[in-house]
Amino acid sequence: MAVDRVPVLKRCRSLGLDPIYLGIDKKSNRELKRANRKVSEYGLQLREKQKAKFIYGVLEKPFRNYYAKASKMDGMVGQNLMILLERRLDNVVFRLGFGRTRRETRQIVDHKNILVNGKCVNIPSYLVKAGDVIEVKEKCKSSQRYKDVLEVTAGRMVPAWLEADQENLRGTVKELPTRDEIDVPVNEMLIVELYSK
Repeated sequence: MAVDRVPVLKRCRSLGLDPIYLGIDKKSNRELKRANRKVSEYGLQLREKQKAKFIYGVLEKPFRNYYAKASKMDGMVGQNLMILLERRLDNVVFRLGFGRTRRETRQIVDHKNILVNGKCVNIPSYLVKAGDVIEVKEKCKSSQRYKDVLEVTAGRMVPAWLEADQENLRGTVKELPTRDEIDVPVNEMLIVELYSK
């Protein structure tokens, strides 16, 4: 399996992205030394695609598959793409506050610590549906790891489309998200322009 081993803060600097969207509170002290070059239209489109891929931890082929799926759905392709990415199980676990960073929640899902509607799911790209109940396995709830995580994520806002029960490490998907409820700084129209060439 391909793994992205680029240092996170370095990548955030190059994309002009705040690390808080990945769940990281650190700030980079370095400034990006970039010549005052004009970025082409293609360069802007590519940067938006790279931002979306980096935030959600998706590689090129799965991202292209999400785009193909979004283009077959009703409505605007860009909005559908963002909603599909937001519905990923690793992202939902991050949004519920059961992990400090998106990478950590991906690992939590990989290690079979998450139940969806009472069944163990270890696929980070699993798409949740409205009404799904997501919870941490009973044997893992008492571990020190989750107590530490809840201390760190206690102040994090849970989106309106999710309902979180922090004490029982359980969450419910009330409804599918709309584009207005997704606070990721990505201009999805540029991604659509890039793929529609």
